[in-house]
Amino acid sequence: MPHRTSAEALIRAYYAAFNTGDAEGMLALMTDDVVHDINQGGRETGIPAFRTFMARMNAHYKEELRDITVMVDAEGRRAAAEFTVHGTYLATDEGLPEASGQTYVLPAGAFFEVREGRIARVTNYYNLADWVAQVGG
Repeated sequence: MPHRTSAEALIRAYYAAFNTGDAEGMLALMTDDVVHDINQGGRETGIPAFRTFMARMNAHYKEELRDITVMVDAEGRRAAAEFTVHGTYLATDEGLPEASGQTYVLPAGAFFEVREGRIARVTNYYNLADWVAQVGG
């Protein structure tokens, strides 16, 4: 099962980079044409789009992912992760409630496609209404 093991290690490295605020480290684990499905949003393609997304997120939120569970198919081509987001809402994000340093704890998940040892797609899911309720919207 080397493919399954390497895919799991790839996803865990992605989240380790996330938790240390290493956006460039996250990007290094992705294909140049990575597809990013944004929770309750659109689909973006490519590392430049993901870099812009991460910069916006880092300006508005400080998050740490905990209790990460990674599941991978036998071929190591598809993976899923479930985790808990512990965050602080730092600055008001467009179209969302006003930020004043509110904290939140939110269950979330993601789906991945792995190609040639890199992340080719990441699709994130969480309950936006739950988050809005927690930050007082």
